[in-house]
Amino acid sequence: MAERAPLPPGSTIGILGGGQLGRMLAIAAKQLGYRCIGYAPPGDNVAASACDDFFDNGWGETAALAAFASKCDVVTWEFENVPLTAVGAIPERMLAPNPRALQIAQDRLNEKRFVEELGATCAPYMRVESDEELTRAIDRIGAPGILKTARDGYDGKGQWRIGSSREAEGVRFPGQTCIYEGLVDFETEFSVILARGYDGSIRIWDSTANTHEGGMLVRSALPAGEIVEAQVEEARAIAKKTAKALGYVGVLTLEFFATRNGPVFNEMAPRVHNSGHWTIEGAATSQFENHIRAICALPLGGTATRFAEIEMRNIVGEQALAAHRILSEAGEPHLHLYGKREARAGRKMGHVTRVSHGISHGKP
Repeated sequence: MAERAPLPPGSTIGILGGGQLGRMLAIAAKQLGYRCIGYAPPGDNVAASACDDFFDNGWGETAALAAFASKCDVVTWEFENVPLTAVGAIPERMLAPNPRALQIAQDRLNEKRFVEELGATCAPYMRVESDEELTRAIDRIGAPGILKTARDGYDGKGQWRIGSSREAEGVRFPGQTCIYEGLVDFETEFSVILARGYDGSIRIWDSTANTHEGGMLVRSALPAGEIVEAQVEEARAIAKKTAKALGYVGVLTLEFFATRNGPVFNEMAPRVHNSGHWTIEGAATSQFENHIRAICALPLGGTATRFAEIEMRNIVGEQALAAHRILSEAGEPHLHLYGKREARAGRKMGHVTRVSHGISHGKP
């Protein structure tokens, strides 16, 4: 991977996507003296409030994408479902991370095959394209299991838990390629979040124990517990191999199940991640700042954990309406609201991070 000269202050970073991750990336970029321009289809684009300019255009508008790219010095993304056709309309030399990471992460089948070749263990799975193939998959892998669309699902969307062959009869097949996975018997879930620079340098944050409800992350906490500590080095090795194989630049996240037999890979996110929000207050350098540092060819910052105990919780739906009450609670609350207009059920509206007064001795 060729090294690059650092982008000078005043340069412009383009962000594909208009959600809260884009908003937090833009805030981090401004602290380092950069301008930001966002691009996303019309909607509740909360990233716009933190950007210097914003394109409200569709992913298929090639002229708008070209105009957007012409104003940028580097272009990144804040979610993994940006259409590859839109990314392809931007010169590859301007993109960071490498768009191959999107290509792999957007298809769960390709993603699992990719990490398996690097030595990762995955839950048993099969490609499914019909009711008949689903029946065969259940016969071979067993139940319970989870049927997932191969593309576009996130936060529990596009997923159906199947407890038995009889339950499968009640599932209306979605009419697109899916993957059926055997259910993993795990102790806890955890993620490995790393930042990688153009020079190949890597920094890794401590791994939190993650709690999901309905497929959505609700809590991340440190310390993560003994089972995660026992398995995190093996998971980190897979994450490092993945980043190197992709020629990756920026923040990359791999999610794992901690099981009695070691870490089992769940999925990859080629971007900053919800389970890393705690790093804003809790680490020497946040995931958002290190992503900006990486794509702008700046030295990466340290990732040491600053406190002995940290908890991040998502604020979902109407919880946001009374979120300011959190500020009067114990536990050093740090409240982040994303400025979304509509508090829909299941919609991430913000998060709160609580830290202890003790100082951790986490590795940088």
